[in-house]
Amino acid sequence: MPILELKAVSKHFGEGDARTNVLKDVSLSVEDGEFVAIVGFSGSGKTTLISLMAGLTRPDGGEVVFKSQPVSEPGPERGVVFQSYSLMPWLSVRGNIALAVDAVMRAAPQAERDERTARYIKMVGLSHAADRKPAELSGGMRQRVAVARALAMHPEVLLLDEPLSALDALTRAKLQTEIEDIWSQEKKTVVLITNDVDEAILLADRIIPLNPGPDASFGPEFRVPFERPRDRSAMNDSAAYKKLRAAITQYLMDAGIRRGAAIEDTRVLPNVVPVRFDNGPPRAYRDAAETPFDQRYVEFYEVKKTYPTPKGPLTVVDGFDLLMKKGEFVSLIGHSGCGKSTVLSMIAGLQDVSGGGIVLDNKEVTAAGPDRAVVFQSPSLLPWMTARENVALGVERVFPQVSKAERTDIVDYYLSRVGLGDAMDKRASDLSNGMKQRVGIARAFAISPKLLLLDEPFGMLDSLTRWELQEVLMEVWSRTQVTAICVTHDVDEAILLADRVVMMTNGPNARIGKIMDVDIARPRTRRSLLEHPRYYEYRQELLTFLEDYEHGAGARAKPKSAAA
Repeated sequence: MPILELKAVSKHFGEGDARTNVLKDVSLSVEDGEFVAIVGFSGSGKTTLISLMAGLTRPDGGEVVFKSQPVSEPGPERGVVFQSYSLMPWLSVRGNIALAVDAVMRAAPQAERDERTARYIKMVGLSHAADRKPAELSGGMRQRVAVARALAMHPEVLLLDEPLSALDALTRAKLQTEIEDIWSQEKKTVVLITNDVDEAILLADRIIPLNPGPDASFGPEFRVPFERPRDRSAMNDSAAYKKLRAAITQYLMDAGIRRGAAIEDTRVLPNVVPVRFDNGPPRAYRDAAETPFDQRYVEFYEVKKTYPTPKGPLTVVDGFDLLMKKGEFVSLIGHSGCGKSTVLSMIAGLQDVSGGGIVLDNKEVTAAGPDRAVVFQSPSLLPWMTARENVALGVERVFPQVSKAERTDIVDYYLSRVGLGDAMDKRASDLSNGMKQRVGIARAFAISPKLLLLDEPFGMLDSLTRWELQEVLMEVWSRTQVTAICVTHDVDEAILLADRVVMMTNGPNARIGKIMDVDIARPRTRRSLLEHPRYYEYRQELLTFLEDYEHGAGARAKPKSAAA
């Protein structure tokens, strides 16, 4: 008999013109001890599903059933872990977990309650931090507390609502492994909401896509045939894994296309040249040849970054050497704290170089300038301005010599290219995170930079929205061929975007550990990537490097020459 069921559940919010139909006739049956993953786009109704299962909200139609009884309110038999940690900031790790234990064991002796609290603190590896407050913990540690708190209530069903999506790749991977270990120990029934296909395959018995709303519904389920425990590297070489991953990815991509692709726009980009704010080669020279330095367009020479600390100088980046050709796209990958963003900040002119030097188009980088456009993880738009006005700020600076109509055409062209043709006059405060990042991408391309710098530009977005924006980025980049560097922690993103992937060793004293050439023809799409015969070979090379450096700077990886 199923432990948890959804029977033709429907749910809407709002009324009249503001009514949004979220779910329609959704049915699901979860067996005792089963691990089910539900994957889908942001806004497709995944969190609403969890809230219905938890009893935090009631369906408009149909019913939610737990052990043959209708669910009408929350209960300790259904533990919930949300994406946000919701910890009590004034309580320690022990205090936060004890709060949950006390709620379900009021009649138990204090010693028994303390034992249960300690058991779950130990299970999630936080015994050494039991007395720390949430403000003293990393994001991954806080999420461990949230998982421990839910488990300490001894729920029969554990409901996980994208619990790892806000974490960096390495922390996320560690917690995925811990969740599987806990599941195998506790034999809980688990429903996991996720936007990460690999996470779903690693953890679940069944994977069920949720088609985008309004009136979201379930797609066909996918059975996961792999024995436990599951090893990421081993699965990467498995034909069954590749087939399953491709099938789920293809289904979700098709669902995204059905949701509505960007409208093709016929605007034409004006043929104008931006003003340069540097003392580079004279105009006659630029007119004769755009640059004579195609093969050494960007040069990092023995670049070093050192910070003063109370214990003495701390060298974060030590001897970063790289040559880039004009028009080349390089991905920079490595574990959190390895100095990737520091390197990007130095070439952007946002941080001083402590040693060595950086040259762009035969001119040393000493300060920030409009010849380098940066797209950060957070797009930093002016919230009271429209999308068009935010992009126009940069365009007006670098194209002061052209007419207002031409500047407007440039702004509109790039906003259309990133799929915002119908949202140009919306204020930034009214845009979703994905739409804001589209504005950030349009703003960067619109100033016609010599170098495009991308600092984990999709890191705050769910996996499926990232897919969409990666395709947008590739489409716009293919029209400009601008030289680009992208910092990322996403292996698939690194391969999709780059001509070369530069792998950094762990810090301090981080440097280039290995460089991988990506010999896949352009234009590239995620669909074509999955079908390319060398894709999983490239993927394994990156995964192996990251695993080698997972536990510190010393690793098995052998450095390779960084010169182009």
